[in-house]
Amino acid sequence: MTDTKDDVSVVRNDSARRYEVRVGDVVAGFTMFRIDPQGRLHFPHTEVDPSFQGRGLAQKVIEEAMTDVAARGETVVPHCPVVSRYLRSHDVPGLTIEWPEHPQPE
Repeated sequence: MTDTKDDVSVVRNDSARRYEVRVGDVVAGFTMFRIDPQGRLHFPHTEVDPSFQGRGLAQKVIEEAMTDVAARGETVVPHCPVVSRYLRSHDVPGLTIEWPEHPQPE
């Protein structure tokens, strides 16, 4: 297997309502969002294709998604356990987080 570390990119796909992590031309994973009436982005689920697991792609897509959301001045409501863990252990400058009242169990 070739090292594809340099071919990793993250893009926001508004039509699919998710941030996608791509390895070359392949969507290797994503973190989904939905926008509520107040304009907040709720992140319910993150997934990486099993053939791409173990490369840190979930953290990569979440890191870049949160940085992009902060740059856009949007607010995050984390429901996904992976997103919640990331936000509890990483500072994202400028990011507004509204923690859900009833977080999903990890």
